[in-house]
Amino acid sequence: MLRNLSRSTLVLLAMALALPIAAQEGHPLKGSWIGVWETNPQGNDILMVLNWDGKAVTGIINPGTDDMKVENATLDPNGWKVHIEASGKNAKGVAVKYTIDGAIQKLEMPNRAIVGTWSSGATKGKFEAHRQ
Repeated sequence: MLRNLSRSTLVLLAMALALPIAAQEGHPLKGSWIGVWETNPQGNDILMVLNWDGKAVTGIINPGTDDMKVENATLDPNGWKVHIEASGKNAKGVAVKYTIDGAIQKLEMPNRAIVGTWSSGATKGKFEAHRQ
C-alpha cells in the first residue's frame, strides 16, 4: 500500500506521526495547575499558572479574589521537590506570605500533581494541585 503513495504524501504522513513526539511536556512545573489547599481561611480552591523561561519558574497564584505573583519558586530534581513563595492579602487586607512545599507525583504523566503543604504564618494545611 505504501508503494502507491506519492513522496509528498509519505512526508506529510511522517510529519503527522512525529507531531506527538515534538509536543513534549517541557519543564515539569510549566502549565496550569488546579487544586486545593485545605484550611485556608480564604477558601480551599487554588489556581496556579506557572512558566519556565529557561532560568526561573514564574507565575501567578489565585487562591481567592486577588492574584498573587510567584516571588520565588524552586524545583529540586532530587525527589522533584517544589518550593513556591508568594505574597498577598488575607480577608482583612493584611499582607500575608504564602509558602508551598511539596513534591511532584506522577512526573511522567500530563496530569502530574504537586502534593505537600502550604503555610502562612502559624497556619498550615494540606496542598494538592494537578496540572491541566
